[in-house]
Amino acid sequence: MLDRKTIEKLGGWEGYRLERVAWPEGDSRTVTIFLQPSTRTMYCEHCGSRCRQVHETTIRRVRDLPLMALRVALVVPRRRVWCDHCGGPRLEKLSWLGRYQRVTNRLAEAVSQLLLSSNILAVARFFQLGWHTVKSLDKALLREAVQEPDWSQIHYLAMDEFALHKGHRYATVVVDPISRQVLWLGNGRSRDTARAFFEQLPEGVAAQIRAEAIDMTTAYELEIKANCPNAEIVYDLFHVVAKYGREVIDRVRVDQANKLRQDKPARRVIKSSRWLLLRNRENLDRRQTVQLNELLDANQPLLMAYLMRDELKRLWFYRRPGWTRQAWDHWLEQAQRSGIAALALFAQRLSVYLHGILSRCRHPLNTSIVEGINNTIKVIKRRAYGYGDQEYFFLKIRAAFSGIPR
Repeated sequence: MLDRKTIEKLGGWEGYRLERVAWPEGDSRTVTIFLQPSTRTMYCEHCGSRCRQVHETTIRRVRDLPLMALRVALVVPRRRVWCDHCGGPRLEKLSWLGRYQRVTNRLAEAVSQLLLSSNILAVARFFQLGWHTVKSLDKALLREAVQEPDWSQIHYLAMDEFALHKGHRYATVVVDPISRQVLWLGNGRSRDTARAFFEQLPEGVAAQIRAEAIDMTTAYELEIKANCPNAEIVYDLFHVVAKYGREVIDRVRVDQANKLRQDKPARRVIKSSRWLLLRNRENLDRRQTVQLNELLDANQPLLMAYLMRDELKRLWFYRRPGWTRQAWDHWLEQAQRSGIAALALFAQRLSVYLHGILSRCRHPLNTSIVEGINNTIKVIKRRAYGYGDQEYFFLKIRAAFSGIPR
């Protein structure tokens, strides 16, 4: 067994000394350590003032980090001091034990660290704590860790949605794409949700926003225009290309398959080619590349839709609005003359959003950072099998993306 001095050194219970140790007997796995105050110097937890008088003492049983394979329980005489500055009794300030906490600060920190790669149930079982105790500890530490953004440094925003639960329940996330910090999260993906973000901004922040990257969600754009007079809208390439895949490539593929009802083998090849057509060519292996080339060589409408997608992507990589406008006019003319109804319709609808493509030249933003955050959000959800406490869930997300120091 460990001797008295070793336990005191390992303990680090500032202001307290070891009185005695009760080692476990029989089937018990708990060692109980009795502490006593070792100093008359006390400080008020509320104001930090030095106090000289003890108002009352209550005995509190507190959990500490395990010792080897043993649970550690501390029996602590918790003092309430008389604070002349506050004018009444206050709890004594301790560096290792929080106010009204039943676990030491280092155990709470260990719980929070383990939760980065595990879930509440597993951590509760590991430390032999209650599920609600573990959650409360982590939530309290997250509240302390999550700091308000330095709004004076925020000039660009990226806004996107992510799924909260199955059944089309969504939330909105707002990110600083420069520092990669999650600034705000809110329920829903409507105009009211976006308005709630702008309403909570400190005065003057909305006016300093230069550009905001979004998908083609009208609700977000309307609120940005209403609240950020100096901000330009930048449409994200990923979302536009994904929309093109759904509305043009998928439509052309289905139409071409329907024309081949009498040729079942050929129809089967086209119907099963969805992911082959939607994936970027550089992500295909050699066999898939051969299949794609054979498919496009055999079907002119699919070839046209596929090549027009690549031309559409290039619009986001010009550095001058004039060049982008010239390339857009050429792309629009090709789409209208292609003879493909789905392509012509998509081009007509996209022309309304041209301003958000041209502004990409001045502000090279995208929502790729938000997409990366959304993937991490999925991992956080899977780890906990979902979150019933939404505040806790949002704190987890903000803590995971606290930003890169500027």
